[in-house]
Amino acid sequence: MLQAQALARNWWALVIRGMLGIIFGLIAFVWPGVTLTALVLVFGAYIFVDGIFALIAAFSRGLTNIRWPMLVEGLLGIIAGVIAFLWPAAAILALLFLLAAWAIVTGIFELVAAFQLRRELENEWLLGLSGIASIIFGILLAIFPGAGGLAVIWILGAYALVFGILLVVLGLRLRTMYTRTHGI
Repeated sequence: MLQAQALARNWWALVIRGMLGIIFGLIAFVWPGVTLTALVLVFGAYIFVDGIFALIAAFSRGLTNIRWPMLVEGLLGIIAGVIAFLWPAAAILALLFLLAAWAIVTGIFELVAAFQLRRELENEWLLGLSGIASIIFGILLAIFPGAGGLAVIWILGAYALVFGILLVVLGLRLRTMYTRTHGI
């Protein structure tokens, strides 16, 4: 019961996470071109800056065993960031596979969490269902990467909406459980 109580204590985090998913999903449907461009630019900026910091870390004093891997990681990050800005189509494809892997891994962990919470939490199926949605989304992205940026944004938007709604519902149910348990 301790895990469910800890999750219930932070019910608001699930609601916020769900609301952000809903907002992102709506933006993806209303402004798909802006969403795709923003994703590519944010992805490119992130990996470029990450590459710079990896280079800085590689040249830190006292670093010996992992200097070369950090150096390679930093250079690859900078190169990938530049590619994202110069050749956004290549960055989009890379981003699609990254999103696919992230969604599948996230879905697996959500299913594991739902399975572990099944004895402590009523309606843990909401977390399991969001895990299944994540896995299906990831598989669709991996199988159909060339389906086009617009279709991917719409799939991403639909996923974000469904995932967001499920998390908001789960968060509100956890709030009810928390207030009932703590007499608030």
